[in-house]
Amino acid sequence: MENPERFVYLDNNATTAIAPEVVEAMRPYFETKYWNPSSMYSPALALAREIDEAREKIASRLGAERADEIVFTSCATESNNAALIGGLKAQIKADPKRRRIVTTRVEHPAVLEVCKSLEKEGFGVDWVGVDRDGNLNLREYVRALRPGETALVSVMRANNETGVVFPIERLARIAKETDPKIIFHVDATQSITKAPMNLSATPSDDSLSGAFGNVDLLSFSGHKIHAPKGIGVLYARRGTPLSRFMIGGHQEKGRRAGTENVPYIMGLAAALDLETAAIEENAAKMAALRDRLQTALEERVPCLIVNGKNAPRTPNTLNVAIYGAEGEAVLALLSARGICVSSGSACTSGSLEPSHVLSAMQVPAGALQGNFRFSLSRYSTEEEIDLAIEAFVDVVAIVRRTSSKWDDAKGEPIA
Repeated sequence: MENPERFVYLDNNATTAIAPEVVEAMRPYFETKYWNPSSMYSPALALAREIDEAREKIASRLGAERADEIVFTSCATESNNAALIGGLKAQIKADPKRRRIVTTRVEHPAVLEVCKSLEKEGFGVDWVGVDRDGNLNLREYVRALRPGETALVSVMRANNETGVVFPIERLARIAKETDPKIIFHVDATQSITKAPMNLSATPSDDSLSGAFGNVDLLSFSGHKIHAPKGIGVLYARRGTPLSRFMIGGHQEKGRRAGTENVPYIMGLAAALDLETAAIEENAAKMAALRDRLQTALEERVPCLIVNGKNAPRTPNTLNVAIYGAEGEAVLALLSARGICVSSGSACTSGSLEPSHVLSAMQVPAGALQGNFRFSLSRYSTEEEIDLAIEAFVDVVAIVRRTSSKWDDAKGEPIA
């Protein structure tokens, strides 16, 4: 097995490197500002004010109207659980008939598994499908909304496997027009800082403008935007029904108990500042590199499908499926050459089951076991993309030569 001297990291939808600027912003809170912000002596009180400033900075970057709409959590999974379970419990308490959730078949496991669990407990879940390109079936969505019964809608803004972007602006507006009491939740983990977003703006049309004025709850995680693992946010619009989800002390205005993770809060604020200050520049750079990678693979790898090719996508994500090559074998050889990519979601990489996202998109069965996700970051370079292209083309050819599902002489899959 090869021992690469350097790695080409193209798995940024799984996690990102912590930005040097973020490390420096966090350093004082490990070394000298280690106080518990709930204590009453002056250094601790000063630290509590710094948390308030970080909260205000994050609220401003998201376009939230109030800083206290920002709730710090440990990750997007916790934020999603809090939104779904906390929102549903609060709705049922106010109106026992509201026992239904509307979501999609392609959500991240942090939403998907919560909804499956709630379904087993007797709650109603309406699962909305997608087309071959990953676009949401709008007719199914409209039919799923039930005035007086639907408690909550949960839809991701961008898919973690394919990068396909859903029209949150339109979906939230439709939900509110159907029933103003429906809570609308967005898992924004894979889209945060990849496209503009304003939680105070109401969309003037159905374009993907990022005007999220009809969104009530929104989740994201720090480690997708060059902050550390272990910090997340749940945005909760003022007045949105939400049962508290971590019981204990008074932190986060009683909504989420537990001593604040001060260094990571500061790191998240710094990362969000860094990323939102250059959204357009970073998006343009990543899109150009992604397109360079996509074009080369389409030209040089026979029988390759670009999943979501004809749908709006985040600028950093490319998902391909190929015939005649098992994903695990390809990934192992790529890893040996220092190329870090993934197959499907990092949260389901231990599963032998085909991707639920690609299955919902009706990717042909012969290509389901050979799907690969390349996800870039602000640090990705042309050199890395070119190295990845050469390695992927070579490795796929090697794996196909010994595959029982590929006719190497004809250059096509075996029926």
